[in-house]
Amino acid sequence: MKTKEEIIKEFSVAQDGEHREILSNDIKKGDLIREINGWYGEIMDNLKGNTRCANIHGFCEEAGSIYVWDIAEVCKGGLVYKIKLTNKQKKNRKMVSAMGF
Repeated sequence: MKTKEEIIKEFSVAQDGEHREILSNDIKKGDLIREINGWYGEIMDNLKGNTRCANIHGFCEEAGSIYVWDIAEVCKGGLVYKIKLTNKQKKNRKMVSAMGF
């Protein structure tokens, strides 16, 4: 696993992905992420769906499940991508938000 400094460095040298998008289901183990709250992390699984396991560097370093709609960007192969949700994930995001999460 990478340190917070290594992740931030990769994002800073990666080419900006303003017009590039990646489906949330195409994120793979080892991909670096930036969450909408500004925290950085590394994906730890190859699953698909609403939640992913990630090692997050926030106030402290911790591993756990995160919602894919909380991921703002992915750094993959030296490029930065914005996240594109499936229609089902968009629907589930509204349901989870309505419950207060």
